[in-house]
Amino acid sequence: KTLDINVVGPLMFAKELAPLMKTTVRGKKKQQEETAERPTSVVACLSARVGSISDNELGGWYSYRFSKAALNQAVRTMSHELKRQGTWCLTLHPGTTNTDLSKPFQRNVAEGRLFPVEFTSGRLLDVIDCMTVEHSGGLYDWAGKAIPF
Repeated sequence: KTLDINVVGPLMFAKELAPLMKTTVRGKKKQQEETAERPTSVVACLSARVGSISDNELGGWYSYRFSKAALNQAVRTMSHELKRQGTWCLTLHPGTTNTDLSKPFQRNVAEGRLFPVEFTSGRLLDVIDCMTVEHSGGLYDWAGKAIPF
């Protein structure tokens, strides 16, 4: 179930939307896009810092960790393919956000590190807006900082 939600779902959704997100035609940008600084389509998937293999210092959370690591790898792979059509792909770590999902863990969150939903969503949109083609395929936190795989 965890893989279905965290990996299969986002990939199948992107697969179905990919034809609608094309911003290039046969390798060339559409005329109206020639002066654009960024593509009109970006696939952004919610990942988590715990999906970083190099950042795993605690262990635990097996299914969640490996589902997010799998998502990071899938988005990296998809980024190479969709870049050909002018679409960028990113994985984003939202930080600990005040939702039902984080409720059981909130008592362990450091002061000032539990974010309201409005803050998180705004920051993630800001991060997406600041990305360039070189960022496609990467994992970034809510502040725009790259997280190693």
